[in-house]
Amino acid sequence: MQALLDVILPVFLVIGFGYLAVWRGWFSTAGVDGLMKFTQNIAIPCLLFKALSTLDLQQSFDWRLLTSFYTGAFCCFLLGMFGARFGFKRDWQDSVAIGFCCLFSNSVMLGLAITERAYGAAALASNFAIVALHAPFCYGVGITAMEIARNPGPLSWSLVKTILKAMFNNALLIAILLGLVVNISGMTLPTVASDALAMMARVALPTALFAMGGVLYQYRPEGDMRPIIMVVAVTLIVHPSLVWMIGSSLDLSAAPFRSAVLTSAMAPGINTYVFANMYNRAKRVAASGVLFSTATSILTVWGWLHIIP
Repeated sequence: MQALLDVILPVFLVIGFGYLAVWRGWFSTAGVDGLMKFTQNIAIPCLLFKALSTLDLQQSFDWRLLTSFYTGAFCCFLLGMFGARFGFKRDWQDSVAIGFCCLFSNSVMLGLAITERAYGAAALASNFAIVALHAPFCYGVGITAMEIARNPGPLSWSLVKTILKAMFNNALLIAILLGLVVNISGMTLPTVASDALAMMARVALPTALFAMGGVLYQYRPEGDMRPIIMVVAVTLIVHPSLVWMIGSSLDLSAAPFRSAVLTSAMAPGINTYVFANMYNRAKRVAASGVLFSTATSILTVWGWLHIIP
């Protein structure tokens, strides 16, 4: 119960404040959209740049950590895609979009916030290693699968360009790459720049959580309950279970093991709806999947926190 009160509920109360503010008309949907753009394009990139520019890369980028998390994520993508195709008789493009919902965990807004509250800021090194590869891996898998579903046939240069453009035309990924460049080159930022980044980093997560609550209010749960339930089960139960088994078999040490399992236990990120909306496929499943998974994760994350060593 203490983990629920001290770690989980403060995070979800901030999300709830955003939801309530838009629901009661205290904050406009246009304001929430602007706030979300600020967090996604400015504040969170500043947080990621600052973290990755000073991260101990040799210690944090453990192949066992990344193998555990991303093998589990890819298996969940396949499970969601084939489950939608053969279990719910959706066409291949819908199935890819639903598979993407099972692939893309909310590793930043929820993963970083809950891990920090549970284990302290020092525990975030492994989270940042996961986050550094998260967008390129997930968008690479999702866009490749979707473009193949839309255009069956051999891999073409236009498909490769589409994949690369989607992966690298992203503020989060650009911030990650710049942070890694600064880290590897050994550059030192001026104190004034470092302090400014630290100020932006401090507001990134609470602002993003509030904005997320406002965005969730705009999603209306309707229809498609069976695939939505599958998304909830795969993201909140199957993914962390797979990561637990793989991490244990690879003898992953305690700190990265905690980060991998806890990050994989997060609800789907809002990027799953962005992906579905980009292709106009399975949007109701994506929107409602984010909403129901986020609400349900209050209890499932509490459970994972109880059993993670």
